[in-house]
Amino acid sequence: MNVENQAKRDYFWVYVALATVALVGVILMVKLSENDKYDPIRQQLAEEAAKMNIRVLN
Repeated sequence: MNVENQAKRDYFWVYVALATVALVGVILMVKLSENDKYDPIRQQLAEEAAKMNIRVLN
């Protein structure tokens, strides 16, 4: 009976590790999709900064 309990505990940690890896994967996918969402705004800000970066010569 002790051997059965040991096997269940081993599977428990495997399940915990798989759940953790899956959760981290989901969080990374959400973060990457947020970066893609804001790319047009970053491009627009970069263009505006480039247009405002002019030198006035006397």
